[in-house]
Amino acid sequence: MTTIKDVAKQAGVSIGVVSKAFNNYPDVSEKTKKRIFEIAKELNYTPNVIAKNLSSKKQMTIGLISSGVFNDNEKDNNAFDIFKGVYSAVSAGPFELSIYLIDSQEQKQKSYVQYCRERNIGGALLQGIRIDDSYYKELITTNIPCVVLDIMTETNNGLIGSVSIDNAVAGKEIAAHLLANNHRDIVVMAGTKETYVNAERMKGVQQAFETNGLELSEDKVLYAQFSEQDAYELAKEYLRTKEPTAFLCFSDLMAFGVMKAVNEAGLRIPEDISVTGFDDLVISAYTQPQLTTIRQNFMEVGKVAALLLQDLMENKLERQHVYVEHQLMERQSVRMI
Repeated sequence: MTTIKDVAKQAGVSIGVVSKAFNNYPDVSEKTKKRIFEIAKELNYTPNVIAKNLSSKKQMTIGLISSGVFNDNEKDNNAFDIFKGVYSAVSAGPFELSIYLIDSQEQKQKSYVQYCRERNIGGALLQGIRIDDSYYKELITTNIPCVVLDIMTETNNGLIGSVSIDNAVAGKEIAAHLLANNHRDIVVMAGTKETYVNAERMKGVQQAFETNGLELSEDKVLYAQFSEQDAYELAKEYLRTKEPTAFLCFSDLMAFGVMKAVNEAGLRIPEDISVTGFDDLVISAYTQPQLTTIRQNFMEVGKVAALLLQDLMENKLERQHVYVEHQLMERQSVRMI
């Protein structure tokens, strides 16, 4: 295996000069750099990125720590769109990307801080992490710059940033859309209580109800853990004894489960029951009927998060918390009463 020492020997320069050439130091002439690169190519030599990071005073690796990627639902491509956005931003700059896929609920292998220290990671992106995750709480109290997705973290740590749509505003908009269509008997198919996005969307829904002089009772809120199957079973059970005019779902996946339950109950969408989702998955424009939902641009979320983290790492921060725009997609799954 070719080493940096072999390249230096054949080029007739020191190991330090070869290292400087690969790190684009200005005190190495273009002629010398060109010769070093040609010899490196001949010898099939590639710099060791990890070793380069460890020897550098500046940490040049970004860690993407993601939970919930393997959720066994082929309809959900959100995490992969976020990955694409992160990669597009990181690959355009001088940083390397390291990905750590975990399950936030069952994570017992190693702490996020340990993961970052072992790989000399200079900054971390956290996606799909729960706010009750002890490893998450540990990481945001360290001196490692972090950007969390879908959590607007309240912290005095100036190294923590966050990126999300404004979930409270989006929740209010989708609820207001149903209320404007004269729906009053609305069941909220919520996600997981412990998540930030669930709390924010619920806050927005309640604001829409209050604006219309209405109250959302607890028995009209069902928690399906952002699961299509759980939403299906909860809706099926609910429809055995009651028939609301609408289901307001905090994810498209849960909306798909609800739509299945409504159809099996012999009811029609939207003639008997209206259904809304949240996310605008690709399949949502092809359901029968097409699903009214909130569109999130997950690639943009990933890209903005990666750029924000690079600003944090380079002390160029202008904003610590960034909202990405969302859009209400009015389709055929909601009717006017």
